[in-house]
Amino acid sequence: MLLLVVGLALLFDFSNGWHDSANAIATVVSTRVLTPAVAVLVAGLLNVAGAFMSTAVAKMVGAGIVDPAAVTQGAVASALGGAILWNLFTLMLGLPTSSSHALIGGLVGAGMAHGGLASVKLGGLRSVLEAMILSPLFGFLIGLVLMVLIVRVFFHAPRPIATRLFSRLQLVSAAFMAFSHGANDAQKAMGIITLALLSAGQITSAEVPMWVIVACALAMGLGTAVGGWKIVRTLGMRILKLEPVHGFAAETAAAAVLLATAHIGLPVSTTHTITSSIMGVGVVKRLSAVRWGVTARILYAWIFTLPGTALLAALIYVTLSRLA
Repeated sequence: MLLLVVGLALLFDFSNGWHDSANAIATVVSTRVLTPAVAVLVAGLLNVAGAFMSTAVAKMVGAGIVDPAAVTQGAVASALGGAILWNLFTLMLGLPTSSSHALIGGLVGAGMAHGGLASVKLGGLRSVLEAMILSPLFGFLIGLVLMVLIVRVFFHAPRPIATRLFSRLQLVSAAFMAFSHGANDAQKAMGIITLALLSAGQITSAEVPMWVIVACALAMGLGTAVGGWKIVRTLGMRILKLEPVHGFAAETAAAAVLLATAHIGLPVSTTHTITSSIMGVGVVKRLSAVRWGVTARILYAWIFTLPGTALLAALIYVTLSRLA
């Protein structure tokens, strides 16, 4: 069962990279600064590099949301199953939902199905939920402020010169975003494997073994290299008509939020952060530049992710328990 959980965690990490590759490459592809093939290759490599930045998020996921002593390998496997199914479902719909929310919802649902509310660490869950609400808000505000500053500084610059400059700068911001995505999201699967090892008695603390870091980094990088093209189109083309300056501002804002939260150990949503940053940048252009009908669909998917994955994970756990 432990081997099954490790395999599912790596599969989730792969699906996370596949689902969330748009977070790193959507703007740089839609503005034609990089070709799709080059973008996914570079993003995949930087995702791997980012995964080695820290293990603070992994420790939070592994021991801060559910009590390792109060869950079984079957509960952890059910949590992963619910999160993977949700990722695949929303990937097919082209909706940029949060793999972080999916995983945490799965953990809470499976944990409660196994051990009731007592198995959930409410303090840790509250901290995670607060960070998940605040990170899109900060992404929106930083994107908006950064875009206002850019407009004021470059207001009199000839448009062709400004476009060339920000096309080059967007290479840096896209790399920054891909690195920060790996730093935040790859750690969530590391945390799940660490949780499984703890509950199985294979390790005695929430320190993440090196082989877990390497395996999760590679799984995330491979998933990103596949590219979730439906979500790329949603983020890069359907929310806002992006130019290199918009891509630079949105990526820089989102990456700053993600690296800060990865450093302090809060598993926030990269998807929500980059999406809200794009919206913040868009409203500076004009309020009607943002396609609010598309964003409404995304918002509904965000709202239903946590309860949806919790329910899926609980159903999987109950089904597996009856079959056993």
